[in-house]
Amino acid sequence: MKLKGLILAGGEGTRLRPITYTSAKQLVPVANKPVLFYGIEALVEAGITELGMIVAPKTAEEIEAAVGDGGAFGAAVTYIPQERPLGLAHAVATAQPFLGEDPFVMYLGDNLLQGGIVPLVRRFVERRPDALILLTAVEDPQNYGVAELAPDSPAEAPVVRRLVEKPKDPPSNLALVGVYMFTAKIHRAVGEIKPSARGELEITDAIQRLIDDGARVEAQTVEGWWKDTGQLEDMLEANRLVLDNLHGKLEGSIEQTILEGRVAIEVGATVVESRLRGPVIVGAGAEIRRCYIGPYTAIGPSCRLEEAELEHSIVLEGAVVRRPGGRIESSLLGRGVRIERGERQPRALRFMVGDNSAVWLP
Repeated sequence: MKLKGLILAGGEGTRLRPITYTSAKQLVPVANKPVLFYGIEALVEAGITELGMIVAPKTAEEIEAAVGDGGAFGAAVTYIPQERPLGLAHAVATAQPFLGEDPFVMYLGDNLLQGGIVPLVRRFVERRPDALILLTAVEDPQNYGVAELAPDSPAEAPVVRRLVEKPKDPPSNLALVGVYMFTAKIHRAVGEIKPSARGELEITDAIQRLIDDGARVEAQTVEGWWKDTGQLEDMLEANRLVLDNLHGKLEGSIEQTILEGRVAIEVGATVVESRLRGPVIVGAGAEIRRCYIGPYTAIGPSCRLEEAELEHSIVLEGAVVRRPGGRIESSLLGRGVRIERGERQPRALRFMVGDNSAVWLP
């Protein structure tokens, strides 16, 4: 069975503003790699190399510049414009000319799934259900699409009886993960559903239509972690989880610097008179002087840090942090951001802050 891949890289990323005013949310890096790249690599690892990528008009050019034709990943990428984000099922309908009658894996481009999807794709190919959905137990199922499993189905291949999108009274705590596997039957189901109350074609409604029409929809509970990186807290947690598997390396240069634990210093980076307590990654060409960089921090390429303390943070390419006057933690600093403390007296706080930014002061 030959599978295609459908990666959803549209959407406006409103929950990550102001970062996403100037960049696609799928390109915000986790451990110095864009979130989108993890999904592409997961599909290619599973042997799926013919990829369609749903893109929005606002960010299509940026995403295409980052991904190219897919050759760098061992794939071939076809870009599929979606004028408005009208739901996951609408994305499937938009991609139907690319997908044709082939079975496919749909992967949300801002999601991270530990361990990839190789065993999940293998199960889909071997068992050949009409759809295979991935589930994970969550504490707040009312915020997700939720599955109810048939009680008489085998534990090794549970069958889905019902799906509900963001239910007020959840039938279970099993939420849908942002990876789905479908046969071509899903296209007819998508064509038969109506927009939900929020004006979108919900993939949960399309899968429910499959179930109602007698199709076999199986579920697989995810082993390990899954993260939707749509919010700051989730992005920082994803960064932490990925850095937990970091391998230390020294490709740049250090001078009078203490490295503790797993630290990766990439080509051209310079670290002087500092202490780095891993897991920490320092991007190519970055310069760090007289700093403390604590655990679970990713410093992007070409950043400049001086007399600063950071922990549990993500600093994007080209950011400058000089003598901030206090430890920065649990933060996401955008590309080219400058945080500097002036030397003149009397000292005052001075900001240029964009829409929907947030500043916490001690």
